Amino acid sequence: MTSVAIGIFDGVHKGHQKILAAAAKHGPVTVLTFDPHPTSIFAPERTPSAILRIADRIALLKEHGASEVVVLPFTKEFASKSPEEFISEVLEKQLKATHVTVGENFTFGHKAAGNVEYLKKHVGAFGVTGVNLEEDRGSAISSSRIRALVIDGDIERANELLTRNYYLKGPVVHGEKRGREIGYPTANIGLADNVTVPADGVYAGWLSVGGIRWKAAISIGTNPTFPGVRGRQVEAYAIDQIGLDLYDQEAKLEFGFRLRDTLKFDGLDPLLEQMKRDCEQAKVLTS
Repeated sequence: MTSVAIGIFDGVHKGHQKILAAAAKHGPVTVLTFDPHPTSIFAPERTPSAILRIADRIALLKEHGASEVVVLPFTKEFASKSPEEFISEVLEKQLKATHVTVGENFTFGHKAAGNVEYLKKHVGAFGVTGVNLEEDRGSAISSSRIRALVIDGDIERANELLTRNYYLKGPVVHGEKRGREIGYPTANIGLADNVTVPADGVYAGWLSVGGIRWKAAISIGTNPTFPGVRGRQVEAYAIDQIGLDLYDQEAKLEFGFRLRDTLKFDGLDPLLEQMKRDCEQAKVLTS
């Protein structure tokens, strides 16, 4: 038996987990997902930023019950397949599905002509379950909703819907080293262009490198206190840690709580006083 769950699953949030749980009732779950996001083919200018890298999406899908994850390249050729071709070539021949589970709003095939009802017409080949969308506070949980919360800086609400801490990953890159000069050495994180970055501000969270996880104060923004042209940066200070050499290693930044907006201070002393308060608050919140 092959129970197949289909979707983009960006975020592997609470709603996605509901689909995986429903699929698991029909045997070991093979997840069918796609990369890149279909919108990048249909309307590249509207391609949403990613909540997860594909490798992390696969890992989280397996953490939530998938026995196998199949990633199909989403191309113009693939998008042109009719619903019947998708069922025959992918679900029946490639995956040998005995049951298919999707969200109730799932569409597939050329011009999104296929839907849950279309799948159910093929019930002789495999069973079909259409899962009602999981709701929270009266609205459906979706990747779009979570993406908007992250971009707005509402990290705590986003984490509730994800059922985990939102995180970013990237190499530790060289920055201006100003934090080192003022006693708060930070790890600057290099990020891919299409990731979903939280709103500018200061956050309490965790910095992980090489399997070690530290409490951290995380800053996103341009640091307006210091004059000069400075691009938007994502940097984290590992609280109470001295002499860390993290350059060129991959870092994971988990966002737990938003502390404040980015502020411009009248000089170094008030900035240092605020940074001390930020670290103290972050230390308490992440304990």
